Amino acid sequence: MPTPELRHVATMTARLGGDSFAIKAPLGRRLIVEVEEVTIEGDRLKAHMVGKSAADWLTVADDFSWGSLDVRFTLETDDGALVYVEYGGRADLAAGKVISAPVFHCGDERYDWLNRTQFVAVGSTDRETNLLTYELYEIGV
Repeated sequence: MPTPELRHVATMTARLGGDSFAIKAPLGRRLIVEVEEVTIEGDRLKAHMVGKSAADWLTVADDFSWGSLDVRFTLETDDGALVYVEYGGRADLAAGKVISAPVFHCGDERYDWLNRTQFVAVGSTDRETNLLTYELYEIGV
């Protein structure tokens, strides 16, 4: 059986919007947090968020101690390729810790490796600055 290994790809930083709101919905409470800015800095991937359609539509526990992520945004690489990103995961809202599994979609052949790779990201939130910083890893076998 192959053993998975993690290889660091980049650091991803997201500036979260200062305003968020919660609604009670049929599948649980939703905490909607807008994302104002995303940057990714790594040897093979350098990109920043484009557009304004970016948010995390978390499903949260009644006590708001943890949440299930539902995040989507679009990036533009430093050499002009567009990349759609979506991910789920879990957030320990009380501790500010986050684990996610980003999926990248890109039609530019220079970044086809993103389409073929499974990633995991481990992050933490700084509530004073509203920054969420992830370390992004590809999973290899």
